[in-house]
Amino acid sequence: MKLEHVNLTVRDPKTTAAILCELFDWQVRWEGDSIYDGYTVHVGDTESYLALYAPPIDIQNAETSYYRNGGLNHIGIVVANLDMVEARVKAAGYVPKSHADYEPGKRFYFDGPEDIEYEVISYA
Repeated sequence: MKLEHVNLTVRDPKTTAAILCELFDWQVRWEGDSIYDGYTVHVGDTESYLALYAPPIDIQNAETSYYRNGGLNHIGIVVANLDMVEARVKAAGYVPKSHADYEPGKRFYFDGPEDIEYEVISYA
């Protein structure tokens, strides 16, 4: 079993996708009109992705997750080269934090686009 995708509500899916492509060497897999007259960008690799959804109205923290910005604790991304990705994170203007080195790997966190927290992990 594997996780295929996570669907997140964001204010600007195109900008968020562009940043994530730069940080993690991802690609836009698909983009277009979506549920509730919104717009979605799928960004990731050939096996898994994030679906970045924006509703047609200004986002407020509402009852329905499709109208709530964020709506989760963090997203864990496994990378081959932790130092390279940390340098990209810093170059993009984000601040790595909570570095840890414990079994089974090394990791750090950062608050990225749309104020979503990412955990970057390497098992190398």
